[in-house]
Amino acid sequence: MSAVSDLLPAFPWDKLEPYKKTAAAHPDGIVDLSVGTPVDPVPDLIQKALTDAADSPGYPTVWGTPALRDAITGWLERRLGARGITHRHVLPVVGSKELVAWLPTQLGLGPGDRVAYPRLAYPTYEVGARLARAGYEVYDDPRELDPAGLKLLWLNSPSNPTGRVLGKEELTEIVAWARAHGVLVFSDECYLELGWEADPVSVLHPDVNGGSYDGIVAVHSLSKRSNLAGYRAAFVAGDPAVLGPLLEIRKHGGMMTSAPTQAAVVAALGDAAHVREQRERYAARRGALRTALLDHGFRIEHSEASLYLWATRGESCWDTVAHLADLGILVAPGDFYGAAGDRFVRVALTATDERVRAAVDRLKV
Repeated sequence: MSAVSDLLPAFPWDKLEPYKKTAAAHPDGIVDLSVGTPVDPVPDLIQKALTDAADSPGYPTVWGTPALRDAITGWLERRLGARGITHRHVLPVVGSKELVAWLPTQLGLGPGDRVAYPRLAYPTYEVGARLARAGYEVYDDPRELDPAGLKLLWLNSPSNPTGRVLGKEELTEIVAWARAHGVLVFSDECYLELGWEADPVSVLHPDVNGGSYDGIVAVHSLSKRSNLAGYRAAFVAGDPAVLGPLLEIRKHGGMMTSAPTQAAVVAALGDAAHVREQRERYAARRGALRTALLDHGFRIEHSEASLYLWATRGESCWDTVAHLADLGILVAPGDFYGAAGDRFVRVALTATDERVRAAVDRLKV
């Protein structure tokens, strides 16, 4: 049997290091727009909930406190329009990346099974399939896939990296197709709160799923909406027949969200004001960067939602990375997300207002 490390692709971000050094040599310092990590403060009410729960000497439960499950089900009903959601329909996870990476293994997939994900996608979908030693493939339209042996279909709307949003009609048709062929759907909706030119809809909405959660699970994170990337706070919601066995596996694996983090999530999901404030910050940064990129000769595709602008100058993504690095701006090359992105770069909105202004000034050259 091969070592687990032999199953994994080369870590792509290492290739960006020379360009990071170039950008960092700019007299006014680097503007790092490459990684979508939040830079704004954690809202005070969330910090308070965390510290109030700091005296938590006992082990937390994998399923989370009843208060946490109440907070999740309440948010799903208020924000996503889900109906009939109970505690059996939800499961906290230790950040969404952990869930994505280990889901195929926890589902019992392996050789002979197939996992499918968008042609341009978050690399961890592939990593998860590799760790399980399952087959994997990309798609433009999942309804064109051969369903034989297809056990897990990843959707991602809004998309990372492109910001593309799947409309309600398209989602409805995909869910119906998957159910007809017995394919489990996991919908990564971690950017759903960040729609700009589109209003993203969840697979949990009754207009999409017909009022049934059979065969569908949605993945949500508080990293972007509430600046909680450092807390590792996320959850999944949907089919209890899928989540029940996952809960048992995760109990055995000790995959517990810390008790203070659980308390912080309760506070975060109960407050919409901080989400609106953070959206306004990102909207302003997005508007400034979008205009500057267009004026600099870029074309922007999709990008109707999420925390990124998917931009091209019609050249190799690495030529674009080098060009922007010379201006002290670091972005992510599109081929990190699949070969189809080889002429695009992903520009993150996750920099301070001051650094975004710096980038805008440099793009005027």
